Amino acid sequence: MAKEPTGKNTSGRGQRELKVKVKTARGRKLSSTRWLQRQLNDPYVKRAQAEGYRGRAAFKILELDEKYRFLVPGARVVDLGCAPGGWCQVAAKRVNALGEKSGKAIGTVLGVDLQEVDQIPGAEMHVLDFLAEGADDAVKEWLGGKADVVMSDMAAASSGHKQTDHLRIISLCEAAAYFSFDVLEEGGTFVAKVLAGGAEGELQKLLKQRFTKVANVKPPASRSDSSEKFVVATGFRGALNVEGAVPE
Repeated sequence: MAKEPTGKNTSGRGQRELKVKVKTARGRKLSSTRWLQRQLNDPYVKRAQAEGYRGRAAFKILELDEKYRFLVPGARVVDLGCAPGGWCQVAAKRVNALGEKSGKAIGTVLGVDLQEVDQIPGAEMHVLDFLAEGADDAVKEWLGGKADVVMSDMAAASSGHKQTDHLRIISLCEAAAYFSFDVLEEGGTFVAKVLAGGAEGELQKLLKQRFTKVANVKPPASRSDSSEKFVVATGFRGALNVEGAVPE
């Protein structure tokens, strides 16, 4: 089970936590120095480097999967906005995409992004705008069927205005949710990042209509000073009928 690293020097009792301090270099903004210092002292950043993940975000999906168990051997997974690829790395291992777990079903991981992403063992990477017409059909063709999991760690480019950024990421999450309705198998799971800020009501209502359970979670790997949280919707109810209602 993924545990939150302490980031402490445990070689001796009573020793103080060791931190890297960064001086502000000429020409570098104070905010950049603070970001660099936080990165250098972040235990998840250090752990990602040690374990070969492409970023600390890998531990967010690990922790969510430890709780909700949606990345199971044999599952077909779509990662929207997959760059730099940490979530695909986790998914490929957990769904047994490389067939390393003897006797277990072999899964499929499909990563899509607007930019080219370096290949990941066990994952198939594509350059694709998931909002483009026909994107859902392309994904189902690549998968050879529908998906069991659609996940997204996407965030809209920051404007510097908190409420604007909140609305942008909610809109992006809603678009990802509608995409999942087109590609998910009945019983499937949707996982996406959102930002707390008061505009999540319609998204929550939408997901509760289409899934049997909807949870809002802030995993330990999510920084405490961040407003991000993750929605985990399980038990996709399936396609709408001709009247536009979800089948019972």
